[in-house]
Amino acid sequence: MKILPLDPVAQASPAALRDFLAGCQAAARQDGHDKLVSISLAVDALDPLAVLESIFEPGQPHFYTERPDLATAIAGAETAVACEASGPDRFAAVQRWYDDVLAQTIAVGAVDAPFGGPHAFAGFAFSETTEPGEPFPGAFAFVPRWQVALAGTKTTAVANLLVTREADLDALAERVWRAHGKFRGFAYAETPAAETGKAASAQFRSAEAGDYRGAVRRALEYIGAGEFQKIVLARAQDVEADRPLHPLRMLNGLRQRFPNCYAFSFARGPGPSFIGASPERLVRVSKGRLETEALAGSIRRGASASEDGALAAALLRSEKDLREQRQVLDDIVRRLAPLGLAPEFPAAPQIRRLANVQHLDTPVTAVLPDGVRVLDVLGAMHPTPAVGGNPRAAAVARIRELEGFPRGLYAGALGWLNARGGGEFFVGIRSALVEGRKARVYAGAGIVAGSTPDKEFSETELKFKAMLDALTGAA
Repeated sequence: MKILPLDPVAQASPAALRDFLAGCQAAARQDGHDKLVSISLAVDALDPLAVLESIFEPGQPHFYTERPDLATAIAGAETAVACEASGPDRFAAVQRWYDDVLAQTIAVGAVDAPFGGPHAFAGFAFSETTEPGEPFPGAFAFVPRWQVALAGTKTTAVANLLVTREADLDALAERVWRAHGKFRGFAYAETPAAETGKAASAQFRSAEAGDYRGAVRRALEYIGAGEFQKIVLARAQDVEADRPLHPLRMLNGLRQRFPNCYAFSFARGPGPSFIGASPERLVRVSKGRLETEALAGSIRRGASASEDGALAAALLRSEKDLREQRQVLDDIVRRLAPLGLAPEFPAAPQIRRLANVQHLDTPVTAVLPDGVRVLDVLGAMHPTPAVGGNPRAAAVARIRELEGFPRGLYAGALGWLNARGGGEFFVGIRSALVEGRKARVYAGAGIVAGSTPDKEFSETELKFKAMLDALTGAA
């Protein structure tokens, strides 16, 4: 990426912007490569979700994720450049594509600000390839035209545009100039009075996809036969409301209820949005250091502090849950070793409390060796035993047969990459696929020796409740 020492604020005029774009177009004509032009601005504090709501177009790709407890959020909408990939090479293919994009990028402005510069947003399905008719391919990544991010008290707005050798510079300059003015003086849209109070009267119908208890019983037979030690099985419920479901309204409810989860929404363009509140970080890389976690084993929250503490203590003593969580941790360590990483982690798991459930969690960190990229780590780790099973190949091979439906992005990896080698991806769980009046809601549980169909069904019911409550508020 070529960073030019230009200040788009000090030189803010339509004429100066057009002259800058003309220079970028001249460079494209000279070397024969179209240029991605990225303009970053530090702006007054904005809510990225409110910005996304104001520019949301159902037919356009968008990406949003937020961790309220960490005061970070990032939104991107529309497409400057994009790619699709499938098969065992999909992680490497997306990395090569983004490297090629950056090689032809010209960036100006607050590139070094938090979330400055062009970001690539990506979603990787659970499986390497997806089935005909599914809304997402094995991998979809895009650099958005418009990007707004919050880090603590700092807000950064980024405009990315593809300057081709034949581009209409007047039209491009006008579009960026309008966006510049909008971000400088953003006006939040109010919800029309006619839309208030709808949630209370919304009506829903739901239907189960598959026989979950039967799937658990068959999985236990495979475990007893020694085929694998653990398999994660998901349920899917198809829900239909009597009015359209607004995906971003649903997202607002999720971020408020689950401030220590990744509230997210991802759309490829026309078709459904994949929305959820994931508790599980898959990988984060910042300044050469990797962060991940082993999250497995769960129990409900208590009605009082005493009951909550007693349930947490029971989880920390549960042989079945401790064994499941240790399998996830051991698998992470084993998969990072070939990349030259030496993971560090505490000797015992800790309790991770969410609004409706408690988990066993072990944080893992490591120094990232030279030449190892975010997507190298992601490709090595996905899917972890927390969403696949152990041994991975044997368990994953049985999932589609037992569940009875394609997972798509459920239990896949979603997140972003930046131009500095950093990035963050989380696991697409506690999620739903939403379009119009319909939604498919997902929840899963780990099946190991000692699991019972009724207990695992109850665990998924607990996980379903959060998403179903969010749907109620989105109608």
